[in-house]
Amino acid sequence: MDSGTLIRRLMDVRRTSEVLIEPLEAEDLCLQGMADASPPKWHLAHTTWFFETFVLIPHCPGYEGADPRWNYLFNSYYEAVGPRQPRPQRGLLSRPPMKEVIAWRHKVDQALEDLLQSNGDSPSPWLELVELGLQHEQQHQELMLMDLLDAFSRQPLEPAYRTDWPEPEDSSPNGTTDDLTAPVWLPCAGGLVEIGQDIEPNSTHNAHPFHFDNEEPRHRVWLEPYALADRLVSNGEYKAFIADGGYERPELWMSEGWAIRSERQWQAPRYWRQEWDEQKRAQQQRDPSAWAWEFTLAGRCPLEAHRPVRHLSWFEADAYARWAGSRLPTEAEWERGAKEQGLQLMQSHAELWQWTASPYRPYPGFQPAKGAVGEYNGKFMTSQFVLRGSSQLTPDGHSRNTYRNFFAPSSRWMAAGLRLAR
Repeated sequence: MDSGTLIRRLMDVRRTSEVLIEPLEAEDLCLQGMADASPPKWHLAHTTWFFETFVLIPHCPGYEGADPRWNYLFNSYYEAVGPRQPRPQRGLLSRPPMKEVIAWRHKVDQALEDLLQSNGDSPSPWLELVELGLQHEQQHQELMLMDLLDAFSRQPLEPAYRTDWPEPEDSSPNGTTDDLTAPVWLPCAGGLVEIGQDIEPNSTHNAHPFHFDNEEPRHRVWLEPYALADRLVSNGEYKAFIADGGYERPELWMSEGWAIRSERQWQAPRYWRQEWDEQKRAQQQRDPSAWAWEFTLAGRCPLEAHRPVRHLSWFEADAYARWAGSRLPTEAEWERGAKEQGLQLMQSHAELWQWTASPYRPYPGFQPAKGAVGEYNGKFMTSQFVLRGSSQLTPDGHSRNTYRNFFAPSSRWMAAGLRLAR
């Protein structure tokens, strides 16, 4: 990519992050609904800190960084860089004020533009860090919307982020808003297959111009013949799971999942809603037909039976699959199926991330990058499960079949659903 194209892309990505906060009030900018989430202001500051720390200070002689104390405020998890504000306490950072964060962002943008222009089209090792920073910021754009949805859902007034927030284009096979007929099972031959990205960036196997280190190296996996459902599980289908006592049957759940479900009193997906009246809600808790609403970025909306069910934990997805007489696909099955089936594997992207049965572990031969950026993915390869695909919240150009998203199995605030396999 030539320097002019990269500069335009840089400015577009950076501007998009600031556009995301335009619907917000000043009071929303430090809003943190739970320990796993972060306030919008922190997201904007952290992505700026990333560029300054890993690109500008090491590679731009004479660049003067921000107040050194900001390293503590806006470092996320890079132990090699130094200590940091505890994640659950990011909502306490009312200072620096937003105007100083925005001014800092623009200063960093200008310095990055100057650095790219001075380099011209010459190859340089820090160009990979600029690209990593852009991909990192796009991840945080999705996280910012997820975190806002969580925070707004906790407010009694249930405010909308944007009342005109659009749903994904309806991809129902029958083109109606009725509940769906049974999914079509797409056969996949299995055998000895290859998945992942090649370490060499210009390999013929690497269709996407960028990939994270956890997507490599490309390697072989043996798959028994299997089939994937052609679409995601719907709200209507998930209601049937609730009606059949899905949240009250421990035999459907992993032990840890059942303990968490009981402790947190899960009765339905994360953002499903019943009546506004608390007394009626208590009376209707076990009635699946009472789940008539869903909280979204557009506020409280009718729960549509044909839409894919979303905001599920891995434990819920796994329990549903077992109830349905199926299972979750492995990530290798998902990736190979997406390649083989193409458009027949509906809702594979731009709808919901899809839980897989695969724990998040390194591919054979995986090597993290040297230095602090090597902490980006590798050190999280434990106690998490892989999600594949992409969601409505994923920025354009940021999805691919080899992308390995990952979250703890109890997490529910992501835009995550499920596809069945057997």
